This record gives sequence, structure tokens and C-alpha cells, in this order.
Amino acid sequence: MFFTSVLAKKVKSKAVLVLLESVATGHKKAWKRERVADKLELVLKDPYVQQEVVYKEVKKIKSI
Repeated sequence: MFFTSVLAKKVKSKAVLVLLESVATGHKKAWKRERVADKLELVLKDPYVQQEVVYKEVKKIKSI
């Protein structure tokens, strides 16, 4: 039996590392989310203003 490309198909990861950016100051954080989930919007503490602000997903960094 020959080893074909069908048998060597690479499995996709279940998680993605994404870049989140603060709406208030532009501070950036890396976060992990599931591949099939919607884009993230989280309320996290921003170190520049010392308050909780909304962080929105900017882009996907890599699959993990």
C-alpha cells in the first residue's frame, strides 16, 4: 500500500491565538479562543488607565 496525501492530511487545531486591543488606549493583549467561536470582546483591566475597559479582537496571530 502506498502512503498517499489523503492519509497524511494535517488536522486543524481547535484553538487560535488572537490579538485583543483596548478600545480606550490601544493597549494590546494576546488571548486564546476556540477556532469556531465568534470574535472576542472582553472586559479586562487596562494597565494604562487602571480601569476595566472593552478589548476587541483585532486579528488572528496563529493556530495553537
